[in-house]
Amino acid sequence: MRVKVGLVQDSPVFFDKTKTLAKMEHIIETNASKGYQLLVFPESFVPGYPRGFDFGAKIGSRTPEGKKLYAKYYANSMSLDDDDMKKLVKLSKLHHIYLVVGITERQETNGSLYCSMVYISPTEGILGAHRKIKPTGTERLIWAEADGKSLVTFDTKIGKLGGLICWENYMPLARMALYQREVEIYVAPTADSREEWTATMKHIALEGRCFVLGCNQYYTKSIYPDPYKDLVKGEPEEMCAGGSIIVSPQGKVLAGPLFGEAGILTAELNLNDIIESKLDFDVNGHYARNDIFKFKAKNQPEIKKEKRDL
Repeated sequence: MRVKVGLVQDSPVFFDKTKTLAKMEHIIETNASKGYQLLVFPESFVPGYPRGFDFGAKIGSRTPEGKKLYAKYYANSMSLDDDDMKKLVKLSKLHHIYLVVGITERQETNGSLYCSMVYISPTEGILGAHRKIKPTGTERLIWAEADGKSLVTFDTKIGKLGGLICWENYMPLARMALYQREVEIYVAPTADSREEWTATMKHIALEGRCFVLGCNQYYTKSIYPDPYKDLVKGEPEEMCAGGSIIVSPQGKVLAGPLFGEAGILTAELNLNDIIESKLDFDVNGHYARNDIFKFKAKNQPEIKKEKRDL
């Protein structure tokens, strides 16, 4: 099976959910005729990754201004069952494209936000979501931690999809929880634009014998709307240089890394390469040593299988 994928390295209309969704619609419609079967959007693309913000917080206190900023962030975040998410489901169905979208997810029941990755099928709608199990550093101020229920994988018509967000990918046991589900297309939306991230993506591909799609935003300080520019005045102009990359199960770079500009990174994945790569290494098979090592992720759901055409 061959799967054409596209990684959208671009910027949202920051902190504006409505305009960002309109931009996403334009990107999807513009590329629908190019044969993509899967489009991936970066970490917290809706409503934006708040790089450089401190939300008025320090140890022992939070400012009223910071709390108001959080409330605005909350209002422009998405939930899995709101009308905005239904628009993405309709776009997926209309254009026959799988979507994996990085969002800040609003939990209506508890007021918390999660950094989430939503999987959308053109035939099944929302397959599910992975919520970041460990936000990094001061991300923990604005994003709650998810549990093992978020370590999801999906057996779809274009392969077994799964993945982790940003520095979760440095958690060996989180990766292993996905390898045990035989993930084939490993999606890694991120906000990390360091050159070192390229090495991480190569390592995961080699370790898991899967295709790895590392998708990042391209963002400059000038892109921030005027009300937020003062909050990032100490940041460099190129705040996130990108670095989106597509890697084969043999650790070979198929496309990218793309630095210094917005764009769509494209590759055609031959899923047979996964089987061929396992001749000499298989983390779940002949390299597993199950007689020595035992691992099970608590509350991790079984792989969800999409309905197949008869």
